[in-house]
Amino acid sequence: MTAQPPLLSYPFQPPEPRTSLEVAPGVYWIRLPLPFKLDHINVWAIDDGDGWVLVDTGLNSPQAVADWLALMAEGPLARPLKGVYATHMHPDHLGLAGWFTRRAGVPLSMSRTEYLACRVLHADTSREAPPEAVQFYRQAGWPEAALETYRSRFGGFGKFIHALPDVYRRLQDGQRLDWGGHQWRVIVTAGHSPEHVSLYCAELDVLIAGDQVLPRISSNVSVYPNEPQANPLQDWFDSLDKMAREVPDTALVLPAHNEPFHGLHARLEQLRRSQERALARLLEQLAAQPLRIVDSFTALFGRPISLDDASQLGLATGEAMACMNYLLAQGQVRREVDGAGVAWYAARED
Repeated sequence: MTAQPPLLSYPFQPPEPRTSLEVAPGVYWIRLPLPFKLDHINVWAIDDGDGWVLVDTGLNSPQAVADWLALMAEGPLARPLKGVYATHMHPDHLGLAGWFTRRAGVPLSMSRTEYLACRVLHADTSREAPPEAVQFYRQAGWPEAALETYRSRFGGFGKFIHALPDVYRRLQDGQRLDWGGHQWRVIVTAGHSPEHVSLYCAELDVLIAGDQVLPRISSNVSVYPNEPQANPLQDWFDSLDKMAREVPDTALVLPAHNEPFHGLHARLEQLRRSQERALARLLEQLAAQPLRIVDSFTALFGRPISLDDASQLGLATGEAMACMNYLLAQGQVRREVDGAGVAWYAARED
């Protein structure tokens, strides 16, 4: 039997620290360190004639600033920076946007919802956790120790983000950007974040995907306390369909994490099928017995999540809530809150 070729292929190895690698004409890959379990982010410098533009910036950290100063001291990035573009509001993507725009006197461009949401979250720095947020996690089944940790850590989002500029330029779906004689089209999606921007250049057949499509891991799709009835998983499924319609399978995909790859449509299908299998496992458990959010982790993720690991617990809770809200919207589960204020979910029998 003839061996089948892999569904995804990876034509490049990561660049060395403080260097850039040209992955398409005028498109440079830079990898910056992150102090998390996911230990890197990819950002992209695009040739724009007499200068360059930057897509995503990395985290606001002394290490990242030192790396950028070294990168801009020589080579293609020693020329003037002409603009900063952000795929979305998460700190590893936007953390140094304010530093770059003030240092170089250039504009920040991003979608409206992402800009405004980031400004709101940045304003939460050092603020006390609102009671509604604590109640959100209590309903999910968090024990008191975890709730107390949440209170103590609340407002930490802003410490990873240099203050955003007070003025920005809005990116909208379908908009065209002219960089170095090439047209890049804005593709707006949702699910991972509310108004995520990807950028596709048909002439180069290159997609800067941000966190919308990652080759080896799946993007976090979560419900948060400020919108407890949100259905981001439906947005995520719709976005997978949109990306398959609007970007050809031939595209070189430049993701924010892992390596550039070919095989976009296969990866979109993998992401959908993986999520559908997780939902099927969850429904099977819900048919057997009612569950709290914290009881659903093994069914969804194939492993337990420690209630003492605040970071992982928060991510897992948000994703599990997204799955439950999706199933609620589909009419496949029901939800009841007990006398202690904890929500229980069960499969509908009708």
